[in-house]
Amino acid sequence: MDYQITEFLVERDRERCTVCRQCERQCANGVHHYDSKLNRMVADETKCVDCMRCTIFCPTHAIRIVKNPQTFRENAGWRAENIQDIYRQAESGGALLSSMGCPKPYPIYWDKILIGASQVTNPSIDPLREPMETKTFLGNKHCPIERDKDGRIVPNSHPLLELSLPILFSGMSYGSISYNAHKALAMAAERLGTFYGTGEGGLHKDFYPYGPHTIVQVASGRFGVEPAYLNAGAAIEIKMGQGAKPGIGGHLPGSKMVGDIARTRMVPEGSDAISPAPHHDIYSIEDLRQLVSILKEATGYTKPVIVKVAAVHNISAIASGIARSGADIITIDGFRGGTGAAPKRIRDNVGIPVELALAAVDRRLRSEGIRDRVSLVVSGSIRSSADVVKAIALGADAVSIATSALIALGCHLCRTCQSGRCNWGIATQRPDLVARLDPEAGAQHLVNLITGWKSEVVEMMGGMGINSIEALRGNRAMLRGIGLTQPELEILGISHAGA
Repeated sequence: MDYQITEFLVERDRERCTVCRQCERQCANGVHHYDSKLNRMVADETKCVDCMRCTIFCPTHAIRIVKNPQTFRENAGWRAENIQDIYRQAESGGALLSSMGCPKPYPIYWDKILIGASQVTNPSIDPLREPMETKTFLGNKHCPIERDKDGRIVPNSHPLLELSLPILFSGMSYGSISYNAHKALAMAAERLGTFYGTGEGGLHKDFYPYGPHTIVQVASGRFGVEPAYLNAGAAIEIKMGQGAKPGIGGHLPGSKMVGDIARTRMVPEGSDAISPAPHHDIYSIEDLRQLVSILKEATGYTKPVIVKVAAVHNISAIASGIARSGADIITIDGFRGGTGAAPKRIRDNVGIPVELALAAVDRRLRSEGIRDRVSLVVSGSIRSSADVVKAIALGADAVSIATSALIALGCHLCRTCQSGRCNWGIATQRPDLVARLDPEAGAQHLVNLITGWKSEVVEMMGGMGINSIEALRGNRAMLRGIGLTQPELEILGISHAGA
């Protein structure tokens, strides 16, 4: 017996419905079907995930998906979600899986930080009439000046990534997202003069031409890692942790391990691809330093090495060690970061907000005099150009986006990526569903999004009286908190609004 209450209801206007069956063709979850006896469309609402595909494609706008008002008796200690989760586990005996970022109502610090503006003594800058520098470089910038015997400066800079705007596309593996989604990200990165990440699933041979704008990843499973792969990208990322599931590994089921996905990951078809929780050759900063050195040696010391970690309570000490390991860039992924699949309890209860992690790390590295040895990239809940400006002012060199990018491709955040039945052709490998995402149109949407953000970033910088990303970085004097406690203000390193 199923005790669960249907989460969503399908309301259909019978006067508008023409029984064209478009909703049936569009829904991969099997919600809609035609009843020949009644000569009308009916719905199995237990399968609805509110992806909104049917409502958007209904030619007469006859469908509406609504939250089911029927619920359990009100109880502060036992919310409906708690009860429904127990029903699911009592039925399945397994861990609850979900996807995307943490949806819990924890504080979102971006929304509690305000940006200052210049007016009289420090006039603002008009970005339409004066130059604004949005270019930034990522990598180790600790380069003491050396001269040869003739007094000429000896080039000794470390390999750097050059970005036209301090925004990258986060790593999302081929297998967790579709071929077309990966292609759209690669094309957009090339056009924007930025980079996209492969995630831990390797790099499809078709995307090697985008190598100058690709960050290849080395995760604990080492899927797809070979010399050609390492040398194909512009940088190498060692994934030590992920914001959506700190401390645990990954798992791509054998049902998705088919065709090009299996070949790209170098895993037998039908086999589960399991990434262990730890790297089994890394148990200390010294071990990490050895892997960093190996990857640099394998690529002729021509590519910066990134270490990606989840935002956790001791992140500042972790980052300090990483900075001494020889890594060039540290990516800090907050607990609201997205994922294709994660245990629900891990996603919703482990990790800390990236805003607090970023401020703590930047302060620690500055206090130890090693801030210029690494660049800081933050990811996990970057939703707008305002979040970008606030992140850089808190100390980031750049931000990395994934969920925002997928929304630009059509994602409706129904949080069922793990099912493999994405109606928008993003988190799926079903050929009929993948075909729904046009890579060219998707790439253009991404370009439009980042172009719009760039325009807003320079407007905000101009209003602050700042004309370069470099001048904005770490400029916490231009930030003010609102509705924050004193400990929160101290961690963020900002004053309260009005102060």
